[in-house]
Amino acid sequence: MAGIIFSEGSGLTDSLYGKSQAPIKALIEQNVEAFQEKSMIDKVFYMDTTKNYAEKYTSETSIGDFEDVGENGAYPKTTMQEGYSKTIEPTTWKSSFEVTQEMLEDAKMGKIKSRANIFGTSYNRTREKFAADMLAGGVAAKTSIGGREYDTTTADGAALFSAAHPSIIKGAKGAQSNLFSYSTGKAFTDVLDAAQERMQDFRDDDGNLLNVSPSTLLIPNVGSLKRALFAAIGSDLDPNTANHAMNFQMGLWNVLIWPYLPKAIGGKPYFYIIDEQFNSDYMCLPWLDRVQLTVRSDIDPNTDANIWKGRARFGAGFNNWRSIALVGEGVTGGTTLL
Repeated sequence: MAGIIFSEGSGLTDSLYGKSQAPIKALIEQNVEAFQEKSMIDKVFYMDTTKNYAEKYTSETSIGDFEDVGENGAYPKTTMQEGYSKTIEPTTWKSSFEVTQEMLEDAKMGKIKSRANIFGTSYNRTREKFAADMLAGGVAAKTSIGGREYDTTTADGAALFSAAHPSIIKGAKGAQSNLFSYSTGKAFTDVLDAAQERMQDFRDDDGNLLNVSPSTLLIPNVGSLKRALFAAIGSDLDPNTANHAMNFQMGLWNVLIWPYLPKAIGGKPYFYIIDEQFNSDYMCLPWLDRVQLTVRSDIDPNTDANIWKGRARFGAGFNNWRSIALVGEGVTGGTTLL
């Protein structure tokens, strides 16, 4: 994320609040930068910026395989067509806090610093919660966040996580799933084996095998799930076999824990499996920053308080579903792995 833009109203430098401007700016900047280092947004979404009111994301179908044409053979003619497309429009987000004259007169710098830090944390938390809520809402076509409704379909019109993603070439006959369930009591290693295999078998709209290589596991902050997951991938021997066969899952995964995700789906554990490189190459899950955080400091003529106002424009949506899959014991409407 780019730096913060600050602006001041006229006369602030020479006013009672003049000396407080620089420290408050520094606190907000430090808070935002520190939070960004721990953010999961850039690890799950494809980060993009725009100078337009919206951006359109699209793809093209493949051109088929090369052909053996023999010596001096003519070049075969192959065709492509535009695949599904998705338009994502950033929305406007605002907040504010105030520093009163009484705070400065009474030298309440601790309270002023606290408000500046809370403001910075609020901005970061808003982005993080929105991103996590969008991802969690991907089990349906729409999700409600803060009383507003957001589109969680991909370019093909299906929900981000669906057992019936259609092909633009073959329609429903070429449908694929990235929503998986498994039965209670199944070993985590077996579930992971099956989910990895399904994702590695994802096809393009023409039915050609794609180079999907998932390497990231994303989970909510649930102790029992963390223990089960690390037990499955943290040993070179399979913990579920009597003779401790080789566990090929060890060393394959980058594990991310996102506290803003819901604890369970259908009251049961779940996890996401992600190919970060595919997401980047194919712009699968775009996060769109239109206007970076812009903070303005003014004096309220009615109260004489110093008002700090923050405004940003950003949004997120889903273009290509193939970079991510949802696997859960309590998932409904998905494809059963085991």
